[in-house]
Amino acid sequence: MNPPHRRLVIVVRADPVICGHSGEARNLAEVALTRGFTDVRLLTWPIPALRAAGLPLKPLDRLLPYSPGITVERPEPVGDYRVPDGRHQAGLTGRLVELLAEPVPTVCLSMYLAPHTSVVVDAVAAARAAGYAPDVHTVAKAVGSDVTNVIRSCLREGRFGAATVLFTTFLANDEVVAVSDYTRDEIIASAEQVDARCGTGFAEQCRRRVTVSYPPIDSSAFLGLDEAEVDAALARRGLDRDGYVLFLSRVTRAKGIYELVAAFARTRCRSRVKLVVAGTGPALAEVRALAAADDRVVFLDDVDDREKALLMHGCAAYALPTKPEPDFVETFGIALAEKMLAGGGPIITTTTGGAPEAVGDTAVIVRPGDVPSLVAALDRVVLELSAAERHDLEMRARARALRFDRAAVFDDLFPQTPVIEVA
Repeated sequence: MNPPHRRLVIVVRADPVICGHSGEARNLAEVALTRGFTDVRLLTWPIPALRAAGLPLKPLDRLLPYSPGITVERPEPVGDYRVPDGRHQAGLTGRLVELLAEPVPTVCLSMYLAPHTSVVVDAVAAARAAGYAPDVHTVAKAVGSDVTNVIRSCLREGRFGAATVLFTTFLANDEVVAVSDYTRDEIIASAEQVDARCGTGFAEQCRRRVTVSYPPIDSSAFLGLDEAEVDAALARRGLDRDGYVLFLSRVTRAKGIYELVAAFARTRCRSRVKLVVAGTGPALAEVRALAAADDRVVFLDDVDDREKALLMHGCAAYALPTKPEPDFVETFGIALAEKMLAGGGPIITTTTGGAPEAVGDTAVIVRPGDVPSLVAALDRVVLELSAAERHDLEMRARARALRFDRAAVFDDLFPQTPVIEVA
């Protein structure tokens, strides 16, 4: 049997984690199989470790399978209780060294800088020091919250040493990319603050080297949906076509869920539509309690990837009134682009972070954190927009979102090179 002649390794928090870069990793992996990569691996964390971290997870029994040729590896931790925090990272790094020791040309992509980029940089350094001479090209992608969470917290707390380590590790890769122009700007601004404090030169390097690669989306999962399947999915949930406003995202303060629930309670359109809150997250229990007395608010915490598209297509409107928070800023809004592809009612969102890069001029925009503005937008979209206006927004949104199709994004991120067949 011939050995694989081209390998892609993605180090990431993969499924079942509910987050944008788990979907990005899946989509890039699937496209890689059609672009000459014969061995594609997602190097990720054991599920017990994900649970212990408190991350929101999808239902394990309904995860979409990966195509043959994609291997999901979850290395076990190295060491015992005397290594309190580094055991899982050591497992990831050690496994990547084993892969790099094989004589296979490899592209290695890390998504979410801490700690995945450290895993890649450390593994490459170890493999070279051991004399393996790996044929490897490394790409580090800042997906957003690694900047707004990790770097910003370092800057707020005056922990410039940790920020310096992160920038040094990021820039040690052959290529460095950001998920949006907003994220690129945030990286440069953070680098300028570190430079001012430490006398480093990170900002100039970031301005020169960081490019933008938008999130890759599987357009086929959202286009051409079967109308009968949409109606059946809604019926199972006790919903009617155009009979609900949909919030489908992580249930957390930064997504604007508190403002949305408060605004919905004050709308005129609540007599015509329900509010469906689909997702899980750290604010779910509190939001449930806030809406406990409102029988027009429905919570769904078990929506899988297939049902997601059907719910998006059938809604009267999709609302994601995201707002900036100290620990998170929406750096693109993958769910927005997915909704744009799925069709259905108009999108209501804000100008927070990278959301405008996703929606352009195809959404109804409200001010972040502004409940009266959100009330007016909900009533306008549900009660006042004509069928022609709704159709125009839907068609323009879909056309815009097609630029984020996973094949186009992959080819821009990984330009094709000739493949040498192994005899």
